[in-house]
Amino acid sequence: MRFDIVTIFPGMVEAGLAEGVVGRARGRGVLDIAVHNLRDFTTDRHHVVDDVPFGGGPGMVMKPEPFFAAMDAIIARRGQPGAVVLLTPAGRRFTQVEARRLAGLGHVVALCGRYEGVDERVRERWATDEVSIGDYVLSGGERPALVLVDAVARLVPGVVGDDQSVEADSFGRGLLDYPHYTRPAVFAGMAVPEVLTSGHHGEIRRWRRQQALRRTLERRPELLETAELDDEERRWLHEWAGTGERPE
Repeated sequence: MRFDIVTIFPGMVEAGLAEGVVGRARGRGVLDIAVHNLRDFTTDRHHVVDDVPFGGGPGMVMKPEPFFAAMDAIIARRGQPGAVVLLTPAGRRFTQVEARRLAGLGHVVALCGRYEGVDERVRERWATDEVSIGDYVLSGGERPALVLVDAVARLVPGVVGDDQSVEADSFGRGLLDYPHYTRPAVFAGMAVPEVLTSGHHGEIRRWRRQQALRRTLERRPELLETAELDDEERRWLHEWAGTGERPE
């Protein structure tokens, strides 16, 4: 899987890529991630990447020329990307479904905006996708780009050591994850649910499925509209709706 990240703060991005599963996968060559300093694609001696907005108003707007030059260079050196993602509050919400789609493309470019935003012509010419990681404003697109790379990279075979762990992640089937416990069995007066220490693997799987469904119903019920549920899970939801009860 190949990623190209265009930013005016390459040090910030490189630091975020250096640790954890992404850092290890990058070191093993499973992930090919190149971070490009947008200022390297300017032509003036001060490496200016922003200018005042036409029509007036506060702040500065990122200029189109460096982004155009950066994209031309990326395509020439590293090939045509499957997607060019502009990280912006105006984009659609990033989801696990989007992460899975991008993981299947093989090569993704992330463009990190700053200041009041990026000149609209960058979006018109280059962006195949506009993505937001939430309904709030950050100082720039660097942290959202790191979120995107982490989420997509986890879906690439060989990045996470345990493929079953990825399959069981929250949102894997559109549901939140079930509760997790480890030793000691009793801590601060709180005990691990007996089913998890029973050794009965069928009951453990059933409990985990119910807990994932319960947690989703209580915390993010809107996810159930598109979640991948089997007949038994639909039956549980129907029963809980009739009794007002939840499985313990």
